[in-house]
Amino acid sequence: MSVTVKPITRVVDELARLPGIGPKTAQRLTYYLLRAPAEQAQALADAITDLKHNVVLCSQCFNITEKTPCDICSNPARDGSRICVVEEPLDVVAIDRTGQYDGRYHVLHGALSPIEGIGPDELKVRELLHRLDPEAVQEVILATNPNLEGDATAMYLMRLIQPLGVTVTRLARGLPVGGDLEYADEITLSNALAGRSQL
Repeated sequence: MSVTVKPITRVVDELARLPGIGPKTAQRLTYYLLRAPAEQAQALADAITDLKHNVVLCSQCFNITEKTPCDICSNPARDGSRICVVEEPLDVVAIDRTGQYDGRYHVLHGALSPIEGIGPDELKVRELLHRLDPEAVQEVILATNPNLEGDATAMYLMRLIQPLGVTVTRLARGLPVGGDLEYADEITLSNALAGRSQL
């Protein structure tokens, strides 16, 4: 007969819900936290609470931030005539790290995926269109991931944006098909930005 300790089971179950964490890893992490000093476990709990209470979405680009508008949107040195559309906040970090792009961003928070029930209404598409004043925005760079969902999202956005008179470009290939932007190295991303082409 196995002995079940409810607090341990609860932590294992919660950790196992995280992406990339299976039941065995969840158990190892739980027992590590159980053996760790109380201060370390409390620091983790405080960091998670702080994350949930103090991180918000930027009111303009929908990137994650502590204040809105975010540092990128409120920076007058950034080029407001270009908007780079990405799927996730980690993609902003990846592109900005290259130092090759000085414009603004728009985070969709996903990509079109009919199989998973993700349509345009689940993404920040309407908010993107509201930002596209042809007088102010000259170029929209579609930097969705180079996979089936990312390509479908880019094509959908292109059809919506082109009639507005805004130039639409897509990151050049050179990024691995089926890969995610957050895992691409800086040189590959720099080359992709430099070699983008109009759709």
